[in-house]
Amino acid sequence: MIKKLSLISLFTLMPASFYFAQTTVYAYIKDQDGKPLEKAEVDLAQSSDDVVADKIGYFQFVDLKPGHYLITVTKPSFESKILEFDVAADEKRKDLGVITLNYTLGSDAGVIVIDDSATDTEDGGSSMQPTVGLLSSGRDAFQNVSAFELGAYWFRPRGVDNRFEDVLFNGVSMSKNDDGRIDFNNWGGLNDVTRYPYENVDNITPSEYAFGNLGGVVYYNTKASSYRKQTSLAYSFTNRSYLHRAMATYSSGLSKNGWAFTFSASRRWGDRAILDGVYQDAYGYFAAIEKKFSDRHSINLTAFGSPTYRSSNSPNTQEVYDIMGKNYNSYWGWQDGEKRNSRIRNVYEPVFMLTDYLKIGKNSNWTNTVSYQFGSDARSRLDWFHASDPNPTYYRKLPSFGLLSADEFRQQSQIDWNYLYNTNRLNLTQMDGITQRGAVYTVVEDVTKDKTFNFSSHFDTRLKDNWKLNINFNYQNLKSDNFRRIKDLLGANFAYNLNAFNGDARYDADNTDVTVREGDRTQYSYELTKNLYSLNVSSEIDFNKWNIVASIFSSYSEAYREGDFRSGLARFRDNSKGKSAVYDALDAGIKGKITYKINGKNFIVYNGAFFSLAPTLNEIYINPRMVDFVTPGVNNQMINSNDLSYILRGQILKLRLSAYYTTIHNSTEISRYYADVNDGELGNSFSTLVNEAMSGVNKRYMGLELGFDVKVTPTLNAVGVASVGEYEYTNNPEVSTFDDLNGFRGTDFWGKANVKDYKVAGTPQKAFSFGLKYNSPKYWWVGASANYLMDQYLDFSALNKTPYMYTDRQTNDPFPGVTPELIELITKQKKFDNQFMLNANAGKSFQFGKYRMGISISVNNILDNRDYVTGGFEQGRNVNFNEALIDSQRATPYFGPKLWYDRGRTFFTNVYLRF
Repeated sequence: MIKKLSLISLFTLMPASFYFAQTTVYAYIKDQDGKPLEKAEVDLAQSSDDVVADKIGYFQFVDLKPGHYLITVTKPSFESKILEFDVAADEKRKDLGVITLNYTLGSDAGVIVIDDSATDTEDGGSSMQPTVGLLSSGRDAFQNVSAFELGAYWFRPRGVDNRFEDVLFNGVSMSKNDDGRIDFNNWGGLNDVTRYPYENVDNITPSEYAFGNLGGVVYYNTKASSYRKQTSLAYSFTNRSYLHRAMATYSSGLSKNGWAFTFSASRRWGDRAILDGVYQDAYGYFAAIEKKFSDRHSINLTAFGSPTYRSSNSPNTQEVYDIMGKNYNSYWGWQDGEKRNSRIRNVYEPVFMLTDYLKIGKNSNWTNTVSYQFGSDARSRLDWFHASDPNPTYYRKLPSFGLLSADEFRQQSQIDWNYLYNTNRLNLTQMDGITQRGAVYTVVEDVTKDKTFNFSSHFDTRLKDNWKLNINFNYQNLKSDNFRRIKDLLGANFAYNLNAFNGDARYDADNTDVTVREGDRTQYSYELTKNLYSLNVSSEIDFNKWNIVASIFSSYSEAYREGDFRSGLARFRDNSKGKSAVYDALDAGIKGKITYKINGKNFIVYNGAFFSLAPTLNEIYINPRMVDFVTPGVNNQMINSNDLSYILRGQILKLRLSAYYTTIHNSTEISRYYADVNDGELGNSFSTLVNEAMSGVNKRYMGLELGFDVKVTPTLNAVGVASVGEYEYTNNPEVSTFDDLNGFRGTDFWGKANVKDYKVAGTPQKAFSFGLKYNSPKYWWVGASANYLMDQYLDFSALNKTPYMYTDRQTNDPFPGVTPELIELITKQKKFDNQFMLNANAGKSFQFGKYRMGISISVNNILDNRDYVTGGFEQGRNVNFNEALIDSQRATPYFGPKLWYDRGRTFFTNVYLRF
């Protein structure tokens, strides 16, 4: 009896799996080089749960009943893979073996071409795996579409421009000190080694490696052993800003004696792209050499650069486009049977870095980098001395002015280089008894030679299994030499270093020789020095349902100007040459991120930031080319930004819905242009080149973002994005100007700029995209997207928004006939038409033993829509009510806005071979 009861109890306590044959299915996920792929996601079609591969690429599903199953394996930057398998009733464990993911073929199909003529580790960069499970190692649907579909049309998420983004190489910031912007030309063409960032956080999300800004942080780790072991060869053909691109990259992997090497080189060239007179010849190189002394210590030497020679294209008025077409470019002309462009950018600023990697104990890492960058950025243009403007689109040469017909304008619509040479040859003068030619026309270059030293230190440690601490310290020293030099005398023997706009005053009063020759400095020469110290501390703590990140920073900077030329204008002599007073600034800020895990697929995320931002060098000095005067009202910007998101990461649907609200206070905006200014009844003319500053500028950015990715079938995805924003000025800022004739003029002269409720220009404020992409299990794919862009606005000039525009200086009353309706007529901000764009892309990869080959093509603006304005600005010449009113009522205004249009249908094809 006792034996029977014992047997009954034994069977009762046995697990259910004893009665029903259920199976554990497992596998390992690796890349094509055999390295484990941590954090790859595995979706099981017959279940609502999915799993994530661990550090060795292992995953498993437990308690699977007999039947047929399908799994989809995905990881950012890799091609997805779909596998089908059967589970038999007698199987307890089923080994799917090694699942190999190949690097995505599409990573080159969406190349963003950097073009300023209108002016890429697998572990996610974290040593801690949060239990919440919401990681930033991959980009979501909204971010991908914004970059590769909408980004092709100058869309900026949340209205944030380059000034508010951070790109770091081994902890060193790539932002320029003059304007705070990132010059991607410094590593242009090096796609193979910059395709996969070590960390990529968007917007105000806190970063482990920097405090960041409004536009997120991209962090590159150039450790040689971090690149996959292979050789890669690639060739691309396009019609965008160049025609051809060739790339070669080699990575050795880590050898047994601890050495690793990665080298990459490229060239981009071509002179017959869409726009007239545009050509480019650019090289790129990258080298990383690593020595690993032990599992805890290694050093890495990095060097990269991109010598670039590129011409620009002009903005034009609508009148010019109507006559000449959208491909017209006024910057070039024929010379000896060749197209010669007057606006050439020649830039080469190589970077050298030495990075030390040290692991301390089990939980801590300390990385230190020293870097040095130097080189030259030169931009050419035509200059003239007591002569007419050689620009073929100068307003007096346009048919609307009445001197030329449209046909006559077409005949002389390009720069007449022969005329410029002949004019110089005829301008004879006697010097020391010798007849020489003094230049009337020259080609000059505005040159910046920066020497930048950086030290960056990053320390991270796990205080507990769920608690991580990061500390970042940075020091930067900049010496920036700025000058104009004579590039080409155009057949003359010398040029005059005199100010033709101001009584032929000497630009360099201490130099009795007023002649300059090719290679000499002319007009301005000064050096800017800046020192910056910054400290950032961040911490992340993780709980079952919550993840909390906090980040704080503080920085101190000091800058000064040292002039080389003493102005020939008496009132500026004491402020033009020598060292200026030091301008210093102290910044501080805090960021936070709170994630609440509803369950394994649904999350609520809040991000908040409040910080100050010191002015850039361009903002500190209103006209550094001439004097050391500080811009009136310049101050630290105060930035307050918040966003709230709902995120769904399901098997079928991945979605993010976000709301954001950002304010920027006390910013400074500086513009430089020629203004026709007079005092109306007084008859006094102040027409001159002006430096215009708006200070105390307040702006607001708010809106909603939606991005979703729906798996319609295992091979077909539908991706949609909606961005609905409102970016506008929220106050009437103070206006001041500086020019050679009049010096400073402040708000007491101009009044405030009436720009409240004006829209921020430079990006569509609303954008929508919907696309389909088919990924075949046989390694080919095809996709298409429809894109709609709305609410693009023209950038404005501040002076003609001031009371001075319509006020009689004698009486301080409005001019006769001035009404609010007329003021609005001539000052209303222009809004451009909404536009529809269609894109498509396709690709195929092949495997031939150890050789892997891929081809891809992407086409933007398939419908060849040439009506989309990508950028533009008001001409600020008419700062006089009567003349501005007359011009606005003309059928074709003399001073209509200058515009850039989209280039129409463009394509990018790529073929690569890797082994």
